[in-house]
Amino acid sequence: MNDELDPLAWIAKAEGDYEMARLALRRKEPLTDSSSFHAQQCAEKYLKAMLVARGKAFPKTHDLILLNNLCAQTGIFVGIDPKQLNTLSDSAVRSRYPGAAQTVDEARAALEIAKAIRKFARKFLNVK
Repeated sequence: MNDELDPLAWIAKAEGDYEMARLALRRKEPLTDSSSFHAQQCAEKYLKAMLVARGKAFPKTHDLILLNNLCAQTGIFVGIDPKQLNTLSDSAVRSRYPGAAQTVDEARAALEIAKAIRKFARKFLNVK
């Protein structure tokens, strides 16, 4: 099976990003930009895992609002406020460029949004 069509492959990637986001914040000197980036990646991959599980195609995108809307169109209602999805997407983009470092609070907020999506997705996908 093509890994891109395997929800478990998306879950494995999402879990790697989740762990990196957590570890980056646990350091003595937190890596807030890296944490924010990986939090967004975790959320994105979990949204894609749910779409794959439903057999729904999606474009190559990092747009969490688009992915969430595609989920809703297939009957998957994650229940995350679009403003939070936008915040998570913005923090991941900002984290890639100099001069726009994430604060610890912003990185923690990004991780909390990713955690909420992760929790929903794991329940939806019946992953322990």
